[in-house]
Amino acid sequence: MRQWMHEFIVATRGRGFYELTRDVAAWVRDIGVRQGLLTLHIQHTSASLLIQENADPEVRRDLERFFARLVPDGDPLFRHTVEGPDDMPAHVRSALTAVNLSIPVRDGALALGTWQGIYLWEHRHEPHRRSVLAHCIGE
Repeated sequence: MRQWMHEFIVATRGRGFYELTRDVAAWVRDIGVRQGLLTLHIQHTSASLLIQENADPEVRRDLERFFARLVPDGDPLFRHTVEGPDDMPAHVRSALTAVNLSIPVRDGALALGTWQGIYLWEHRHEPHRRSVLAHCIGE
């Protein structure tokens, strides 16, 4: 068994989805792992990682609309507003989704379904520079 580590930096333009599938798949190809397990971890508490449909962008827009209803910016319930009205809602969104993903590697490629893509979901309105760590173990 071998191990590989890599850091992906994603410059976001504000709230929304940023697809990482191609970059992650290219890295897995480049390291030459044939069979293994890839773990992705975002080092932030106001953004998350998702595996989601990559064919119809309306799916991502629907998710955003649902979360806007579920965790609205500026909700008076929240006291943690140091960085603005989207501060605590961003943390709740992150808590309700995922900061880690595990993806099998089979025959040198990510074992994703036909319509699956890997996304960083930025929950803040302002642009950020996000770090996603990748750890792959395999042979």
